[in-house]
Amino acid sequence: MKELDNYRDFLMDISDGINVFIYQYFSKSTAWIPQVILKILVLIAFYFIVDFLFKITFQFVRQLAFRKSRFLFIEAMHQAKFPQSISHIFALSLCSFALNSLFYEGMHQVTKGVLDKLVDVAKVIVVGGAGLRLYKSVELYYILLKEEYKLIAFKAISQTIKIFGGVILFFIAIKIIFGISSGTILGSLGAITAVLVLVFRDTILGVVTGIHVATSRTLKVGDWIGIPKYNLEGNVLEISLLTTKIQNFDKTISTVPTYDLMTTEIRNYQVMTEGNKRRIKRSIIFNINSFKFLKEKDFEELGEIKLISGYLAQKKEEIEQQRIEDPTTEIDLNGLQLTNIGVFRKYVDKYLRSNPHIDQNEIVLVRQMEVTDKGGLPLEIYCFTVYSGLENYERVQSDIFDHLLVAAKEFHLEIMQVSKI
Repeated sequence: MKELDNYRDFLMDISDGINVFIYQYFSKSTAWIPQVILKILVLIAFYFIVDFLFKITFQFVRQLAFRKSRFLFIEAMHQAKFPQSISHIFALSLCSFALNSLFYEGMHQVTKGVLDKLVDVAKVIVVGGAGLRLYKSVELYYILLKEEYKLIAFKAISQTIKIFGGVILFFIAIKIIFGISSGTILGSLGAITAVLVLVFRDTILGVVTGIHVATSRTLKVGDWIGIPKYNLEGNVLEISLLTTKIQNFDKTISTVPTYDLMTTEIRNYQVMTEGNKRRIKRSIIFNINSFKFLKEKDFEELGEIKLISGYLAQKKEEIEQQRIEDPTTEIDLNGLQLTNIGVFRKYVDKYLRSNPHIDQNEIVLVRQMEVTDKGGLPLEIYCFTVYSGLENYERVQSDIFDHLLVAAKEFHLEIMQVSKI
């Protein structure tokens, strides 16, 4: 307390010195103007000096802390310039003390009253700025930790706090400037509650969605997603309180309401990308009129194909053994026979299982689908590549179907040229 008294006396001496100095050159009726101006300049200089000293102190403390520990949050606060806001708050608090010392004992009370209000409003603004920088510190902290889901939840909650905090600080500033009582302000807020709920409807829904997305871990920034409702597909750039930004693959940017993330179907392809695998699901449509039983000549021709030579030899032996045991099976419909479409299906299966670009740990399926309206029989290839990137995936898929479309001719199969199944 004694040190504070000394500082108060020092500032009072400065105030008295200013008064004496001005009276030497101005009359008493006009002297108050330069006196007030000089004291305000002293007050401003005092603020900047104190603010600078606090900044230096915080910088020194941060360097000491980093020598002894590795706190990411300290680094995040430094990047967000949060210590500077604390310096401003301390400096403004001391300015209130200096203001009372420079304008003491009824001296320039009107000016002092205005300056008191300005300093108090400045405190409100600086506190609001400190809150924003604290928010930024936490956001940077989660970014440094790479905690994407926690970051989404934090943004959802903090952005709401920013909005309502800004409204509260605004009303506090109004109270300070106009001297309105807190009861009057609260009464006014109660009267417009319904309007506020309507205005902040999307904000409230955005908060709920942000918490839902973070807890369910359905998606995060950077994920490759598709939203059929909007015919969108791309990477998530930002999930904010009101809108979500998506960069489409044509490099355009689309925005959708954040609350739609909870009520709309979203396809998240990120799991596929991280697993480094991607599905192939495509059909080749054959003309049913080209289907037939294999004859001896067909066995000889197709038996030269390495992938199915063993299969054909085994089946041919079974057919011949059956004919020895039952001569009536020489008629195609009476016994075991192979068809060109069935052998081709076996060939496709063998081809896929021998392809190094197909994931053999996932399902590999070649199946017949329902006959189309145009009379064609779709043969669907269902498997997964070992690549998730678009370029490699399309290359592998194209290579497979290039081969199969041409190989079908060796089985005397006719492919139908239709645009859609």
